[in-house]
Parts: sequence; C-alpha cells; structure tokens
Amino acid sequence: MSKIAGEKLAEDKPLWEVHLIKYPTRKNNAAGTSVVKLHHSLGDGYTLMGSLLSCVKRVDDPSIPITFPSSHATTSSIKRLPQSIFSIFKSASDFGWNILRGSNFIVDEQSPIRTENKEFKHGFGISNVTLSLDSFKVVKNKLKVTTNDTLVGMIFLGIRLYMEAKSYESRKTQTTAIVMLNARKIRAYKSVEEMLQSNSESSWGNRFHFLHLPIPKLSDANTSNPLDFVLEAHKIIIGLRYSLVLPLSGVILGMLDKIQGTEAAAKHVYKTVANSSAIISHVVGPVEQVAFANHPIKGFYFTAIGPPTSLTVTILSYMGNLRIGFGVDKGCIDEHHLLSCFGTAKDMIFNAANKI
Repeated sequence: MSKIAGEKLAEDKPLWEVHLIKYPTRKNNAAGTSVVKLHHSLGDGYTLMGSLLSCVKRVDDPSIPITFPSSHATTSSIKRLPQSIFSIFKSASDFGWNILRGSNFIVDEQSPIRTENKEFKHGFGISNVTLSLDSFKVVKNKLKVTTNDTLVGMIFLGIRLYMEAKSYESRKTQTTAIVMLNARKIRAYKSVEEMLQSNSESSWGNRFHFLHLPIPKLSDANTSNPLDFVLEAHKIIIGLRYSLVLPLSGVILGMLDKIQGTEAAAKHVYKTVANSSAIISHVVGPVEQVAFANHPIKGFYFTAIGPPTSLTVTILSYMGNLRIGFGVDKGCIDEHHLLSCFGTAKDMIFNAANKI
C-alpha cells in the first residue's frame, strides 16, 4: 500500500486506480483487499462516500436502505442568548486565527511531527487500529462528553506522547491540527444522480471547510490525569460549535475564487494546512455490513496521500467500530511508534475513566 501511495497517477489516464490484492488478512479474516486510489480533485469525503454507497447493498437485506449513526445536538432556548454573545467574540478570534495562518503570520513550531521539508519525498507509511464504539461508553458517561470528544482527546494525547518520546522539549511546542469538515448544510448521503444536480445542496465536488484545533501541551498534571485531554478536546469542540468561523472562512474562500481564481483559493488552503502540524478527517460509514458485487466488506478505511503535513489521521465508522488510520511521511515519523503511543493513550484514558 505504501508503494501504491507513493506512485503518481498517470496523466494520460483517468484520475483513479483500483488494485486487488488477493491475499488473506488475519486481522479481519478477509479473503483479500481492494485498494482504491482517487485524486482529491474528483471530490471530497462526502462525495466519494456517497459514490461508494451507490455501489453497495446491505448484506442482511439488499432491499432495505443503508442506515448511519445518528447525532443529536440540541440547545435550549434559554441558553441561546449567552451562547450567541459568546459566539461573536469566539468567531472573531477564530476567524483572525485562520487568516493569520493562511498568510504565514502564525506557523507551528518545528517538532518531531513537523519539519521544514513539506514535500512528499521519503515514502508514505500507513497504519491503522480498530476500536469498538461501545468501548467509549465508560468515558462518555462519566465525563458527560461525546465519542468524538473522547477520540480526539486520545489522538491528541497519543501525538504528544510520541513527540515527548522523540524530544522531551517538544511537549511544550505550539502544535495545531487541521480538522476537515463537510461544508454542506445537508448531512445525509445522496446517490450519484442526486449529487450530479448542480443546484442541489448535496452537489458533487469539494465542499469542505477546516478548523484549527490547538493540541494541548503535555505536562506532569495532565500526564497523571489523562482525562484532562478529553475534557480539553470537549471544551475546544464546544467552543467551535458556537463559532461562525466556518461560514466566514467560506466567504473568504469564495471571494478568492471569484476575484483571483480557483488557484488562489487552493493556495490559501494549502498554506493554511502547511502552517499546521497534522490533519484530522472523519467520515461516517454504514451501521450494517454492506457488500460490493455480492462480496461482503469486512472493514475499510481511508487516508490522504501527499498533503503538506507529515501526519494525517483519518476516522471512519462502520458496523459499530471506528477505524483510525495514520498516514505519515516516513522521513519524519515512525508510524509503528506513533501507533504504539496511540495505544498507550487509549489505555491511559480508559483506565483513568474506570477508576472514577
């Protein structure tokens, strides 16, 4: 897979490849593996997942529609006024942060996960881990947070443990993760035919925004109490939920696109990402097992190849599990050590929650 990732797509062929590896895997007890390589210009995670779902059927009953995990976010009318006041100040701060990062005024410090060499030259390392969604219940119930809060806290702690193992001084460096989000108002996936309707809210293409999540610095206090990373992730995500930075950033990108062209908007996105240390992307998958051409899919995940960061973390839910993928520049990051640090972070957080 690393070899496939490192090879450029042929310029005289369509911007996708399909590789079939007829070799059984012990981890998922699968008969083989299919690797689909696509150029990001074809679409974003929403578009590509919608395309995949147009090609699969439920294993238990192909005539029944595929279902997805539900998300509930409610806010009482009593709380809306103070939250809206808070959002004004929060939006101004986040928007200014975005602009400064896109113009090279704020740049993450050099660290074991970020070097000056942002070009993809050393090979691409891929690793992944699967966690049961049920395993998060203890942390969620005791801290009153979400699965997403818990997972982001684990990822942040795992990254900091890796950085500390490589350089003790780096536990205090300014490190930021870029979180990619679907910019569409609609959340439900649509068929390929529906997405191809240009005026549709779920139209085809790349329609995403990004948010900056500062990775909490490592200290003796939060090392002894790893749940602080989950609570800090919850605090950051809640704050961003009431921020208007997403629509404001969308306005800026739209203006750049109209005034200076698509290339200018793309350069702004590239510089913003390049000035950070990691990318996090989350895509929601089916609840039930699905089959492609009558072949049941045991599990799947995705990653992004060649971004201007050395670390990409991707998350995909499927059949009650979360598959977390780590894509790294091998010249900068040891993916096996990073995966081990994430496992340590997971154990630290789960063990701490069980002691409450």
